[in-house]
Amino acid sequence: MLMRRKRPARPFSWLHRFHRHPWFCGLVFFGGIAGAATAQPETDFQTAVVLYHACRYTDAQRLFDRASVHRPDDVELDFYRGRLALWFDDETKALACLERAAQGSPQDARIQNALGDAFGLAAQKSMIFAKLGWGLKCKAAYERAAALDPKNPDYHWSLLGYFLLAPRIAGGGIDKAYKQAAEIRQLDPMKGRVAFATLYLAEKNSGAAFAEFDEVLRQVPDDFLALYHIGRCAALSGDQLDRGRAALTRCLSLPAPTGDGQPTQANVHYRLGNILEKSGDLAGARMEYDLAMAANPDFRPAKEALKK
Repeated sequence: MLMRRKRPARPFSWLHRFHRHPWFCGLVFFGGIAGAATAQPETDFQTAVVLYHACRYTDAQRLFDRASVHRPDDVELDFYRGRLALWFDDETKALACLERAAQGSPQDARIQNALGDAFGLAAQKSMIFAKLGWGLKCKAAYERAAALDPKNPDYHWSLLGYFLLAPRIAGGGIDKAYKQAAEIRQLDPMKGRVAFATLYLAEKNSGAAFAEFDEVLRQVPDDFLALYHIGRCAALSGDQLDRGRAALTRCLSLPAPTGDGQPTQANVHYRLGNILEKSGDLAGARMEYDLAMAANPDFRPAKEALKK
């Protein structure tokens, strides 16, 4: 049965969380057999990358793991395996894969940022006396990623999340988070709006959070991202629930944006479920969470909501 329980925050972690087609196998006597043995891991890898970006994480993980048997110390393979381990909350595997990848390609900002996520997950799961050490490693990795690729707003997002959630003893602070939000706004205006809205919600200022997207909707009433984030603000704050529900319902009739990190139909159904849960409609909330799982069987937030 659904219970109205608030999930505790995850310190030192800004996991975004962070996405079949058949593969060939042709066997020809002697040389063909060797060729197939060589080609299979590469085909597994390429197919797994497609599945990963389609958010088919379970299927992608299976193929990446199979390819790793024949491709040890492959930086790209370790990167993807580490990212998937993060999605499934396996900090041991994530650390092993991403530390190995960072050694092989120390100037790759993607790997540094993912490694920061792994350190953050380790901090979340560690004993109290070890949290500070993992947290400082998390912060350092995020800072390296942002220094290596300062024009990528995603790495500033990681720092924003760290500064928002980490205690001051570990270098956290809301003032630092707002500085990262300002950096994000300069690089990507819409992501900047989301960043500021996130901080306003953290400070219980839902009016300012909604206002970030009101301006967009006055000019483009059917802007998918603005509508989605109106719904997200409602779901997180508990304010303007009817408006949030209407905005998310409208999203279901609009084409969702493409690309990694963009909200999907699963996100929309999940946030509708949040709103219905806050409204006391537990049956409706369960239906929306089921729809989110139908849209993406690997969508963990909906799975965890259903468990409650």
